[in-house]
Amino acid sequence: MPEALAAAFALPLVPVLAATALAGLVYGFAGFGAALVFMPIAAALIDPVLAIVAFALGTLSSLVTLVPAAWRQCDRRVTLLMIAAASATLPAGIWLLKILDPEAIRLAVALVAAVTLGALILGMRFTIRPGLGPSVAVAGAAGVMGGATGLLGPIVILFNLATGDGAGRVRANTLIFLTLTSLIVLPQMALQGLLKPEALWLGTIMLPFYGAGSVLGRHLFRPERERAYRIAAYAIIGLAIVTGLPVFDGLRG
Repeated sequence: MPEALAAAFALPLVPVLAATALAGLVYGFAGFGAALVFMPIAAALIDPVLAIVAFALGTLSSLVTLVPAAWRQCDRRVTLLMIAAASATLPAGIWLLKILDPEAIRLAVALVAAVTLGALILGMRFTIRPGLGPSVAVAGAAGVMGGATGLLGPIVILFNLATGDGAGRVRANTLIFLTLTSLIVLPQMALQGLLKPEALWLGTIMLPFYGAGSVLGRHLFRPERERAYRIAAYAIIGLAIVTGLPVFDGLRG
């Protein structure tokens, strides 16, 4: 067995893979929230940099399970422009990931996740429909945040929820942005020397678990029941944030 694969199997795989499947489930029916579910839990169990890199690879199953249907529903012009803007700022975020202390990254993940969840629950909205300028600015900020913490979605989630579009379009826009930008993250990380063999093996192991969760979530999604499913997603994200807090480190041994 390759040394890197053995190192991946030596990690606490059961909770990591459970978090992976749960993240895929939330992503499949809500179109967001995968990193918000996965990162607070994984960053408390394994090195945050390892978790971010592995998750970027593990989520690529969405290209098959979710993207084809979402592509037909999304606003392609705006979404592709936002993907380009986020891609331009990702290197800056990845650089921060390299120089920051892992514990600082973990705390940043918990803080960003908690603030985003609070904003979503409170129903924060823009008062006007954003144009292309704000779209590019939001995506650029998301690229920096995503590179540094693995959380590409929080700002974009709030932005898309503010547009006034229906649940199907909001879900599709967010899903396409997050999935395709995550694909771009991998070569960016490779250029900065973060694609370690152990992370690649872990991400490969995660692929089927994330894919299975996302397929189940896709079948659960019903636009007419948007409120019920978003409440469920918020509850799962909140649980992930709480269980990822340092206060539970002793319980995890």
